[in-house]
Amino acid sequence: MVLARFLPRDVQFFGHFNDAATNALATARLLAEVVEHGPETERKVQRLHEFEHEGDEITHRVYSGLNSTFVTPLDREDIRALAGGLDDFVDDMEEAGKRLWLYRLGAPTATARLLARILVEQAGVIAGAVPHLEFAGKRVAELQKAVLEVHRAENEADDALNTALGTLYDGVEELPALIRALRWGELYALLEGATDRGEDIANTFQGILIKYA
Repeated sequence: MVLARFLPRDVQFFGHFNDAATNALATARLLAEVVEHGPETERKVQRLHEFEHEGDEITHRVYSGLNSTFVTPLDREDIRALAGGLDDFVDDMEEAGKRLWLYRLGAPTATARLLARILVEQAGVIAGAVPHLEFAGKRVAELQKAVLEVHRAENEADDALNTALGTLYDGVEELPALIRALRWGELYALLEGATDRGEDIANTFQGILIKYA
């Protein structure tokens, strides 16, 4: 194990993480556009799928790198968790955009806009924090701030979902209105679930800080 300290480390992992975080931010921003413009967004929904595919490719590169690298810059479990977390984050956002387009829900609600904005905020914080991971021991303050901001955003999303569900069926008396309400409720849950994936990434940051700070 002493010898391992003198072997070169494969720093390409940090490049992959940066690519994945940038891809997640692009996905969140495009999802916000899909939410805003409703069903007239088939091309943008297809672009979301392309972002999701790109995320899969980046994750595959990370996992392949783990199989071919003897010494890694972070613990292997942290690398897997971060790569998987970023991939899940994009997957959930892509699913929300696809479902919105399939359901043809039309004009966005205030709750949908808020949840989409929170996802953009989370993705922006994560994209800004990932470059600090390469210097985790020296960037404790920056990473800890990012962790707190992502958690705060997820709490805001929780509150928004609970508030929306509490009034979702108010005034619903006809079957078409009920179906519409059910679909909005499903979409809200998907959007809020994506913020949970963002929080998972922040938890991975926290775990890395505990080990390297």
